[in-house]
Amino acid sequence: MRRRRTARPQRRPVFLGCEGESERGYATLIGRLREQLRPDLHLDVKLLRPGGGDPLALVQRACEIIARNERNHDFRYTVRAILLDSDKLGQTPTRDENMIRIAEGERLHLIWQEPSHEALLLRHLDGCQTLRPPSAAAALTELLRRWPDYMKASSADRLSTRIGAQQIAAAASVETSLREFLRTIGFL
Repeated sequence: MRRRRTARPQRRPVFLGCEGESERGYATLIGRLREQLRPDLHLDVKLLRPGGGDPLALVQRACEIIARNERNHDFRYTVRAILLDSDKLGQTPTRDENMIRIAEGERLHLIWQEPSHEALLLRHLDGCQTLRPPSAAAALTELLRRWPDYMKASSADRLSTRIGAQQIAAAASVETSLREFLRTIGFL
């Protein structure tokens, strides 16, 4: 007698583009924690290489990956987002305008890390939600002061030693674009 396979409900795909390995570890952690809440969604975390930190190049690369994945796998991402450092904004206003126009046209949610990923991570730590380091270097210095064994390009497992759902919610309380994304995927 053959066993009947029970049909698994289709998980909704969510695209989350990342500038580098550090963001990929963080995004993977968000995906794992979200799946613990409800397994109805899959966070498809993708590195946006090459991108070089340029917001327009990163958005263009994300759009290329999204289009290729949707075409090759015959599905649509229900949510599309990208983690971006804000420290490159304002250097070339016309490129910034193009980046925003493309993101809006592609329904790509921009999650700004002000000014950098390390500053965003800092705001996950107890009592650090209001800290706003003026530069990426200052953010890394402050993060290392408060989290001495932090390493760039940390995996989700390593990040999970200090960051859980409660810490992500605390950071989202002061990070508008992160909060909007997390609400969209049902994390908050």
